[in-house]
Amino acid sequence: MVWFRRDLRVGDHPALRRALREYDRVVPLFVCDPRLLGASGVNRLAFLSGCVRELDRSIDGRLVIRSGPPERIVFDVARTVGAAAVLVTSDSGPYGRGRDERVATALGERCPLLSVGSSYAVEPGTLHTAAGSPFQVFSPFSRAWREHGWDAPADVPQLGGLDRAGLANEGGFPQAETGARLPEPGEAAAHRRLDAFLAQHVDGYRVERDRPDLDHTSRLSPYLRFGCLHPRQILSRLEPGRAGHDIFASELCWREFYADVLHHRPDSARTHYRSDWRSFQVDTGRGADERFLAWTEGRTGYPIVDAGMRQLLAEGWMHNRVRMIVASFLVKDLHLDWTRGARWFMRHLVDGDLASNQLNWQWVAGSGTDAAPFFRVFNPTTQGRKFDPDGEYVRRWVPELRSVDGDVVHEPWKSADTLFDGSDYPPPLVDHGVERDEALARFRRLGR
Repeated sequence: MVWFRRDLRVGDHPALRRALREYDRVVPLFVCDPRLLGASGVNRLAFLSGCVRELDRSIDGRLVIRSGPPERIVFDVARTVGAAAVLVTSDSGPYGRGRDERVATALGERCPLLSVGSSYAVEPGTLHTAAGSPFQVFSPFSRAWREHGWDAPADVPQLGGLDRAGLANEGGFPQAETGARLPEPGEAAAHRRLDAFLAQHVDGYRVERDRPDLDHTSRLSPYLRFGCLHPRQILSRLEPGRAGHDIFASELCWREFYADVLHHRPDSARTHYRSDWRSFQVDTGRGADERFLAWTEGRTGYPIVDAGMRQLLAEGWMHNRVRMIVASFLVKDLHLDWTRGARWFMRHLVDGDLASNQLNWQWVAGSGTDAAPFFRVFNPTTQGRKFDPDGEYVRRWVPELRSVDGDVVHEPWKSADTLFDGSDYPPPLVDHGVERDEALARFRRLGR
């Protein structure tokens, strides 16, 4: 058997290739795990459902889909078909490791659970410092990652050995209703997206990746999240020495760095990576809840922040530069705990990945792996003017401001055209200068 999880593809799939090479008949299985599905937002569920359907279509309807606890479902299916082994792509996440231990115990020695390959170019836990400890800083990890390298991607194997073994699907995939405009699901769509990015935008990626108005980022993150595309398949098509290509490879490395950090520190998914941050002062109570609600709905009065939050609601996705801006605003202007923002993102992001999401939020908050990031307080107006210079991104997502010309759209309270007279757009929720000083004062009280 091959048990598909976050590897919903047939190309460059080591576990699938090995199974088809070593066994005459291979049963492909996908398990709808109630614990995972219950923790996912509707956008990820809807996209995942589409990716599973596309995987099933790519193997001519031979995918067995069952619902229930994996330790029971995998055992039952393996026993029914008389499987000699169950092959999987390794899962280094906190839940995945525990789940796989339970499944391996249920299967026993007669039908081992075999991990073959990883969802990453370099499997988390592989790289260590010269002293043998895990990396805590990105730059040396990045050097070690590139020096280690990775295998070339493998082609799609002959799929004739895949067989449903007469099994019917039970339970089906849960339907997830969402009004968000999600990307086209599946492996073929992932490769079309990669082809378009490499042909049109990778060469300008160094500069254009920070421009939300241009929309020139790859938008490959949902496909990487569910393994419709393996990072090796991207890296093999990048050309070292070309600026945009190197920067894009570095972005892939960040994803692998955070997966490695989470592998060694699974607690960092729920609490501060830096233990001293537990005493950092954050606001709570009714006022804090009201400010959080305004942030989630895109009603802060800061256009670049509101545009990003509305894009998240509309597309289940947000431009990476804007993710940093809205995160900084929540933590350093509204003085709320980063975990509230991280949970909101995971509720709505179609590409929501535990390692990348939680540790990127900690990078912004100052409690993560970066040595001294707290002084990096994003000014939302300055950031808007710099990265959305003509205000096109803001006007796209904040229709109340479409009549405001030029970059003054980033400070609509100064526009003689609006002055908030008859406009539904709110004035600034807080004064950024005042709240920046307050954030730094709280940081100083940590004694760092």
